[in-house]
Amino acid sequence: MNATFRNPIVEKAADPWLLKHSDGYYYFMSTQFGCLEITKSASMTGIAAGLKKKVWIPEENGPYSHNLWAPELHRLEDRWYIYYTANDGGGDESRRICVLENGAADPTEGEWSWKGTLETPLPGLDGTVMELGGRLYFLYAGYGHYPDYGSAIFIVRMANPWTLDLAGGHALLSAPTLEWEKQGGMAINEGPVILRRNGFIFLVYSASTTWSEDYSLGMLTMKEDADPMEAASWAKSPVPVFRKSAENGVYATGHNSFTLSPDGTEDWIVYHALPAPGADTGLRSTRVQKFGWRPDGTPDFGAPLSDSHDIALPAGERI
Repeated sequence: MNATFRNPIVEKAADPWLLKHSDGYYYFMSTQFGCLEITKSASMTGIAAGLKKKVWIPEENGPYSHNLWAPELHRLEDRWYIYYTANDGGGDESRRICVLENGAADPTEGEWSWKGTLETPLPGLDGTVMELGGRLYFLYAGYGHYPDYGSAIFIVRMANPWTLDLAGGHALLSAPTLEWEKQGGMAINEGPVILRRNGFIFLVYSASTTWSEDYSLGMLTMKEDADPMEAASWAKSPVPVFRKSAENGVYATGHNSFTLSPDGTEDWIVYHALPAPGADTGLRSTRVQKFGWRPDGTPDFGAPLSDSHDIALPAGERI
């Protein structure tokens, strides 16, 4: 019996979001132009063969019907929410983060309803939600000059899963000021995602342009009892925490999410990558690999594994 798999696990799937739910299933979303689609799978490595359900197709040429990017699926207050980026076909200044809601137990069932757009102070993309201390916080990439044109990571409190509480402040957490954050023609911090362990909260984000071979992951670290709205609470890594490997033939590693093995004992990083420098972004594929932890409590993501590397199946996964 073959107890290994090889990357990529899903071809032509950018901006991967993979959630292991309490029902034992994995739910996967990625950028699928023109619609939002959820894949339900009994295994992490079997997503490509999972049950696919188109859950949202916007009205043709209607509001927020263009450039549907980076959907994320969240379970909040016993309901499902999808956060995704869209616009009406314009440029960066027209991008907004949209919210859908579903009350069914299974996100591939029931009806998804439009809850509107989040009125972020800046046009932006790549929204995610963090729960901390009984509060909800929204993190996103806002466009501007920092001082170079691009995007930076901001945080704002939420009144509920579809409404921001702007009275609680709007804080800049990370701007693309380092050289490795400015590759490919723009200065970019985007795709924030939250990881928690060992009394810390780690905000992992993508840096540089997604079409650059140097698209990589950066990280901010905060103690769990600190105030996330205070920029000083977060310490920024001066170097990427996950980046391309020319030796392994994996480039433009970024826009990640995190999940657990079926038995809950292993941490896995989910990310997209390109097979060569300068490859078309339509070739971005979804990859997964297990990661560990350093003695100081911080994550060790290692290097992206090659397509020829046999990877042991996630703990508890059956073939």
